[in-house]
Amino acid sequence: MTAISQAYPDRIEVRGRDLTGDLMGRIGFTEYFHLLLTGSEPNAEQREFLDVVLVALAEHGLMPSNVAARMTLAADPESLGVVLGGSGNGEQMAANKVSGIRAALCYDDELARLAREHNDAQVISIGARMTTLEQARSMVQVFVSTAFSEDPRHVRRLEMVSTYEADGTLPPLPA
Repeated sequence: MTAISQAYPDRIEVRGRDLTGDLMGRIGFTEYFHLLLTGSEPNAEQREFLDVVLVALAEHGLMPSNVAARMTLAADPESLGVVLGGSGNGEQMAANKVSGIRAALCYDDELARLAREHNDAQVISIGARMTTLEQARSMVQVFVSTAFSEDPRHVRRLEMVSTYEADGTLPPLPA
């Protein structure tokens, strides 16, 4: 017996529902997985988002964000990546631990655009609890379709960051 399931002589209950009578053949894997995690069946948006996450897991497996970022950079220094988490904050911080990666936590299209345009970010971090599926899709589309501006002030700032990352040299303080 656990908080999730209980076994009785005549049935097995999962989250208070009969496994063979209520669940098997009546709900799909995604709905069952959500039920196990949360105790309730997902609404349509939750189901669709969880489907996306499960497909990504099947493709890439469970891996820390810094490993995903490292793989993105190693595969192609010009490639872009997406990391997902509950809030997206920890994933963004972990991805930024990889030398050469600039990961940006985004929660709207404007931040996704600025992450690429002003900061030449290669990885977008998205919080699943903070973002609808529709907004996440939109942010990723904006992120991958926006180029770095090459504005000299942004280039200078990124060069300072790269220098610090490489050897710990801080930029000089303004006079």
